[in-house]
Amino acid sequence: MLIEKNIDKDKFNFSIEYTQYAGHACELAKAAAGRGVDVVVAVGGDGTINEVGRSLIHTSTAMGVIPCGSGNGFARHLGIPIEPKKAIEFINKAQPVAIDYGKLNGHPFFCACGVGFDALVSNHFARGGRRGMFSYVQKTLADWVTYKPETYEVEADNVKKKYKAFVIACGNASQYGNNAYIAPYASMRDGLLTVSILSPFLPVEVPKIVAQLFSNRFDKSDHMTMLAARRVKIKRKSAGAVHYDGEPCEMDAELIVEIVPEGITVLAAPSWDGTCMPVPLYRQFYDVVAGLVG
Repeated sequence: MLIEKNIDKDKFNFSIEYTQYAGHACELAKAAAGRGVDVVVAVGGDGTINEVGRSLIHTSTAMGVIPCGSGNGFARHLGIPIEPKKAIEFINKAQPVAIDYGKLNGHPFFCACGVGFDALVSNHFARGGRRGMFSYVQKTLADWVTYKPETYEVEADNVKKKYKAFVIACGNASQYGNNAYIAPYASMRDGLLTVSILSPFLPVEVPKIVAQLFSNRFDKSDHMTMLAARRVKIKRKSAGAVHYDGEPCEMDAELIVEIVPEGITVLAAPSWDGTCMPVPLYRQFYDVVAGLVG
């Protein structure tokens, strides 16, 4: 097994636990923190990381990650290799670092939460059988044809304004996953949320917006408003879909999003400053092609 073969046994005494049902990762991580375990490693995607992480907030137990999900936004932001063997080698050299996390109506998240079109897509994506970027793009295009943007009242650190928005995303990390950078230049160590508000756009503008999303230049879009805030209140006409860390659910018409500074410890590279090093578009294209060929 990769973990047994590649983990530094001089540095770690370890055991491997397997989840048996939804929410089991929360229970396992909580029990480990209660025993005073130094590190709990989440093996999975952003949903699994959320389960493990919310049991480790405000404890002395650090969270490590071996990414095995479809998007892996949290791991990508920390610069953790997507290939499992390299991720284990990363853990061997990493050090504990305190980072921020967010809360959406009291529910912890570690990458991003959102309302609007991305919440709709997350809901459809979660219900679909296939995962991965191509499935995500397919569902995005299908939903985009019929989606009608809403008007929201957004109050960021006591400054209130109304926006007609296609998406409102609050990021602790810079991306959703798959190198889709919804919150360029976001840091997990600055005590702030990056609020990205995307206004409606014309069909002819889609290629440019997609290129900006994947090249970490979303802030350059004429349709993007970006705010930095510790606390955000979002009001919409009625209750509906939201997502946090890609997991969809239904919440009230009023949403409270807030940042909790240095609320969880993670394993990171010794030189990491809390930001994400974006992957160039040509490299993303190469990786997609290599994955199809391989």
